[in-house]
This record gives sequence, structure tokens and C-alpha cells, in this order.
Amino acid sequence: MSNKTAVIIGAGPAGLTAAYRLLTETDVHPIILEESEFIGGISRTAVHNGNRMDIGGHRFFSKNDEVMKFWAELMPIQGAEARDDKLLGREKPLIEGGPDPEQDENVMLIRTRVSRIFYLRKFFDYPISLKYRTFANMGLGRTMKAGFGVLACTVKKRKVHSLEDFYINRFGKPLYEMFFEDYTTKLWGVHPSKIAPDWGAQRVKGLSLWGALGAALTKPFKRKSIDQKDVETSLIEQYIYPKKGPGQLWELLAKKIEERGGEVRMQCRVDHIDTAGNRVTGVSYTDANGQPHELSCDYLISSMPVKDLISGMDGVPERVQYVAENLPYRDFITVGLLLNKLKIKNETEMKTVAGIVPDCWIYIQERDVRLGRLQIFNNWSPYMVEDFKDKVWVGLEYFCNEGDEMWNASDEDFIRFAIDELAKIDIIEPADVVDSTRLRVKKAYPAYFGTYEEFDKVQSFLDGYENLFCVGRNGQHRYNNMDHSMLTAFETVRAIKSGSTDKRKVWNVNTEETYHEEK
Repeated sequence: MSNKTAVIIGAGPAGLTAAYRLLTETDVHPIILEESEFIGGISRTAVHNGNRMDIGGHRFFSKNDEVMKFWAELMPIQGAEARDDKLLGREKPLIEGGPDPEQDENVMLIRTRVSRIFYLRKFFDYPISLKYRTFANMGLGRTMKAGFGVLACTVKKRKVHSLEDFYINRFGKPLYEMFFEDYTTKLWGVHPSKIAPDWGAQRVKGLSLWGALGAALTKPFKRKSIDQKDVETSLIEQYIYPKKGPGQLWELLAKKIEERGGEVRMQCRVDHIDTAGNRVTGVSYTDANGQPHELSCDYLISSMPVKDLISGMDGVPERVQYVAENLPYRDFITVGLLLNKLKIKNETEMKTVAGIVPDCWIYIQERDVRLGRLQIFNNWSPYMVEDFKDKVWVGLEYFCNEGDEMWNASDEDFIRFAIDELAKIDIIEPADVVDSTRLRVKKAYPAYFGTYEEFDKVQSFLDGYENLFCVGRNGQHRYNNMDHSMLTAFETVRAIKSGSTDKRKVWNVNTEETYHEEK
């Protein structure tokens, strides 16, 4: 065993990837400290009475070859039809020699992504399309107004000071007000005019109305590939997905880490970061039994929230401490409902089992409910639902702040509230609910307002410790996808291998528009 140790805080995609790469590419011994009892962070799979929930929805796709190879080596891509494909007689692009989902446990399914906006009690394509149905659903007045808005934003661009400016420049003010303003306010709890444009630059990148139209026109001529490198991220239509949800892959990776001699210590809360000069020397943590421990290290790789990392350090400058303490986060509630059926019908050309709508998730733009998004787990994977053919398993997503009215409501009261909201917008009948559950997730989304504008002060302070690397979504206070979080881990291990203390490549993941497209 190596005489060098890396302590890794967090068993999410970034922490697990870093540990595995250290084991396969270096002689550094990784020890993961995970505060919760779950592997995978927000990418875990929750289970309720045999039905599985994907917390937040995780499509497995990347334009980065290294990420795609990593996933495929862990879980091979299906070589035979999945359960729903067989029932529908649907042909799928198969991987020669790949596993059969009906026989093999650890397998990636090939899935088709459909996600739409629910507005005016009708469905609209997301991203917004220029189809006849879009105009018919909007009505003549809204269509005319939207058209003039698109022309206006084409002729004259706003100076981009906020997320609102970002969206209006791409879609025009009327479409922004119809399809983005209210949902974004639900998501962040703050109006888009108060949010930095960074979120749009990282999550939406090159998407615009004209980009969506161009993609639709050129779609028949594009090559078919699961990596979809020539497709704008927000327009991805096909992805791979673990048979039993994202947590299945991360649990498998944790097992492989332990098989190779790495350590994964669960329910261990990091309390303090020990430093000497410009180096981290160790951490203090409390285990599941409340016992304190001290652990020395040669490297510290942190995916814990920056706010918590800074609070556990000594000698932090006053302004850095203030900025970190006040970094905003958005918390998250999911209500799982098992249903006999949905009230809304499938009016698309796509065939689905039991005739349900084909959407993976539905953005709820309706202003008279607080519901943000609706997931339909049957469409993520037929193996997520115990009674797949006869029941519909959905997740209602609410965005909140820890300690607010929604967060503090009892499970019983909140589930009743959620059922009433879904019935109010004519998606279900309450009598069709046969089972329910509620999950709460802290710090699900690092936010881009408040003291975030001074985050560079925090980053600069942390970079002063030459053996400290911040990775992942919360570790960098950045709304990363899974592949971006993994890329921060890849870059960290490369830096450790080379002896580099330069953190720029780690921080630059998902800040340059083309970064995740490079090999």
C-alpha cells in the first residue's frame, strides 16, 4: 500500500471517480468520507416499496470520450431490447455483443429523451419548436406577440447583466415570459433579473430559438451516435441509463473501489480541516456512532459544499468567510406517487406502455401551482417500477429553502398538498393514487446570486492550499452535470500524478463552452 493518502470528502460522482482513478493510475490510497448513508450524492437512486426514484433526473450522456468510456467500462450498453421495447415491438440501436437487460443486472439501457413544457394546460415542446401545434396551443394573439418579440431580439441585443437578459436575447421577451420566467423563479426562488447569467452560460450554452430550428431541419442528415457530439446539449434526444437508476452505477463503482483496496466510510461527518502553512495536513470527523476521529492526508479532494468547507477551516480572511457563509443554495423536495393511471393522454406519435405520455419529465410552467417539474419513472427505465405495465410511478419536484414552509411541512400534509396540485392542473385524479412517499435533499442546487458575485475571493483562498482540490457540483459551487463533475475528478488526478499545484484546469471544467466536447 502507498504511504500517501488522499482523503476524499463525499461519495458522489466526483468523489467516487477521483478515488477510482487514484487506485487505477497512481499509488495514492483513497479514503472517502461520506456524511450520509447513501452512495451517489444527489445522483443516488431512492427505493420505496420496490419502486425506484431518480432524484432530479440524470441522463447519462457526454460529448467527452473519456467520460463515455468510463461509464461503458463499468456498465456495458444493452445488446438486446429492454422490457418496454419488447412489449412495443420497438427497434432499438443495439450494441453488438452487449448484455440483455432481462438477464443481466449491470447494464446501460438506450433511452429516448422527451421533455416538454406544460402551460395553459397544454403541452409545448422543449426546447420551443416552430411546429403547427406550438402556434395552435398558444393562440393567434400570443403567436403574433411572440413573433414580434423574436424579431426584436434578433435586431437588438440586450447587454447581458442577468439571466433574464440571457434568455430574452435568445427567445425574445414574450417567449421568455411565457416559458422561462415563472419556472426559473420557482427553481431559484429569485426572479431571473436578480440571477447572474453564468447559470445560462453553463446550462443552456448555445441554445436559442434559431438553434432549435436549425437542429430540427438538419436532424435527418446527422449521424446516429449515442454520444451526439454534434448536438447542442439541451437538444439531446438519446442517452444511456442504468437499468435501475443512476445510483446503481455509483454503488457499483463504490464496490469496485473497495475491491481494489480503497476505503468508503459512510455516515462520517467532516468537522474540521487541519492545515499547516499552505498545505492541508488532515481532517477531523465524527463517525456514525458519534465518535471523533483524526485522519492525516497528503491530499484533500473536497466535494462538500464550499460553505461547509470554509466553516471547518482556521485562518480564513473575514471577507472570504462572509462570502462563503452567505453563498446561496436551493433545496429540493420530491414526492413519489404510484398511480393507477394519468389523466393526461398520449397524443404523440410515440408508442408507450399503457398509453402514458412519453415524457421523461415535464416542466410545469402553470402559475397557479408551486410544482416545478414532474418525472415519469416508467419512461426512464421500465425496471424502476415494480408493476410496470399496470401502474404509473411519478415524482413531483419542488424547489425550496431549508427551513421554509414547504420544507417544514409534515410528510402527510405535503403529500396531500402535492396530490391536490397535480389534480388542480388536470394531470391526475386523486382517487388514482395508491402509494406515496416524500424525500428532501439539502443543497441540491448551488445558486448564482447573493455573494456568489464575489466567489473568486473564496476560490483564490482555497487555491492557496497546494494539496487541496475542489471538485463536483457543491465542491465548486457550480451547477455541473454528472460528466462535468467527473471531469473535475479526472483533472484533479492528472494534477496529482504530475505533481502540479495549478488548479486552473480543475476549475475551468464547464466554464468554457467547448470544454466538455474535447477529448
